[in-house]
Amino acid sequence: MADTAEMAETAELRVGDQTVQLPVITGSEGERAIDISRLRAETGCITLDPGYANTGSCQSAITFIDGEKGILRYRGIPIEELAEKSNFLEVSYLLMYGNLPNADQLDYFTNSINHHTMLHEDFRKFYASLPKDAHPMAACSAAVGALATFYPDSLDPRDEHEVEVSVHRLIAKFPTLASYAYKHSVGQPFMYPNNGFDYVGNFMWMMFGNPCEEYEVDEVVRKALDLLFILHADHEQNCSTSTTRLVGSSMVNLFGAISAGINSLWGPLHGGANQQVIDMLAAIRDEGMTGRQFVERAKSNDDTSRLMGFGHRVYKNFDPRARIIKKACFDVLNQLGVHSPLLEIAVELEEIALKDDYFVERKLYPNVDFYSGVIYNAIGTPSNMFTALFALGRLPGWIAQWIELHSDPDFRIGRPRQIYTGPTQNAWIPVEER
Repeated sequence: MADTAEMAETAELRVGDQTVQLPVITGSEGERAIDISRLRAETGCITLDPGYANTGSCQSAITFIDGEKGILRYRGIPIEELAEKSNFLEVSYLLMYGNLPNADQLDYFTNSINHHTMLHEDFRKFYASLPKDAHPMAACSAAVGALATFYPDSLDPRDEHEVEVSVHRLIAKFPTLASYAYKHSVGQPFMYPNNGFDYVGNFMWMMFGNPCEEYEVDEVVRKALDLLFILHADHEQNCSTSTTRLVGSSMVNLFGAISAGINSLWGPLHGGANQQVIDMLAAIRDEGMTGRQFVERAKSNDDTSRLMGFGHRVYKNFDPRARIIKKACFDVLNQLGVHSPLLEIAVELEEIALKDDYFVERKLYPNVDFYSGVIYNAIGTPSNMFTALFALGRLPGWIAQWIELHSDPDFRIGRPRQIYTGPTQNAWIPVEER
């Protein structure tokens, strides 16, 4: 138990007749943590925390979240300001280098990214070897891992120059890799990058363009995608970020660590949530239900229906990203002249849930996935590509966390403990006696 008088400095823990003093660490925003790094050495005990919900794996200066107040900041800057005033590459620089770039720094960074967008021609053979129905996330993870075979000159995670080269290559090439995964799945020719576009415009060109006609980047859609990428850029120690850090702690190269993070994001409990929102809205539409009817089904203990896109493990009152993206969603649909029954259902669900005591009491508010899927759907993105676009946005956050990991003076390979619950010592039995 904690000693209140000493809380600012130490916490006191009693195990049997032994008492140990544990340092209390306070972060820059007042968050407190009990440092148990010496616990096992001093007591022989470990802590048990399924899902790591109460365990801090690192000290980080990248992203701050206050789930109770709905606060999200990158390097101290509120997400609302970045969404209004910045762009994705500038935010990427902020996350990875720790500060907003000046004009020269931003120009150098942007130009470097623009000149690394093209893939080695042999990547065409790589994609050709994949089945047409390969999930884009599987293709992206494999392709990012394969970058280590094409660029063995920049794999040392402790060489500053090699790290910068790999970082720039990865950010530049990931839109190309993702768009190629999509083009392969639909049997369309790959589009070479067009460095006349900006980062997001180039991705749109490679995703939706074709060699038969000119492609014009819609500015409203481009801004909406840029905004989505900003909102997804980092989110503290979530599952995929923790995966990237844990894999990175083995001293594997950047490409290997990010490939693992992509696979983690693929899971339906993590990055696949926006696809589940679209599936839910489509099911409501196809069954001819009203939003109220579906909400009542979701509330019933006798029904397995779930209201997807509401609630968040971290945010307990509202997701600040959802407020930002809602307006962009309407802007995109208005610009495209799209009449979206899915959006109408989404708006109805939100209005009902925000007033319904069942959801209010449980603090189930719309999260960022609720409207992002509607945007992706409206611009013609197939639902199995939603998570790949999420990965594109999250990429600079993963990289920033990987870089920070390697600069940590307390760096060590990740190796969680366990409480063994299996059988005690057994004897081996010859097969004829089993």
